[in-house]
Amino acid sequence: MINAQDIKIGTAIRMDGKLYFCIDFLHVKPGKGNTFMRTKLKDVVNGYVLERRFNIGEKLEDVRVERRPFQYSYNEGDQYHFLNQETWDDVIIEKNMITGVDFLTEGLVCDVVSDASTDTILYAELPVKVTMKVTYTEPGLKGDTATNTLKPATVESGAEVRVPLFISEGETIEIDTRDGSYVGRVR
Repeated sequence: MINAQDIKIGTAIRMDGKLYFCIDFLHVKPGKGNTFMRTKLKDVVNGYVLERRFNIGEKLEDVRVERRPFQYSYNEGDQYHFLNQETWDDVIIEKNMITGVDFLTEGLVCDVVSDASTDTILYAELPVKVTMKVTYTEPGLKGDTATNTLKPATVESGAEVRVPLFISEGETIEIDTRDGSYVGRVR
């Protein structure tokens, strides 16, 4: 059990039989009344975000989570096979439990978050930034760098990313896996 004032970003709590991660919090001390914590909690199972207020001193059931490195091997439909880097066990994770699944390539090492008490896998998370080679994009014209215009490009994982006009086929780019946005060119 933890006190409500101990909630931070990334804290996992069990509430109403469900598991939530804190994605935002604010310690509020109004002019009148008691101090409280205003939090945004994300449901691990379905991804819903809810806002919740907790009074200071309120007891919450915390959940101990573990992050372990797993290497992606292959997929069969919506089931993705990962290899535990410590025990070499093969683990199957559903597609909807993987953040940034469109940028998953063979051999990529991801963090798999699991509930330490039950050893159930909660979700898999790709690194924030990955580098990939552009496999197809329309050629840019010389001098098309003055505006901030973007064009579609297909990367080696098969995902489509919006890139600046000066990016050409065969170049390596860096991508933010959280939202699929172009970060920069890798030299």
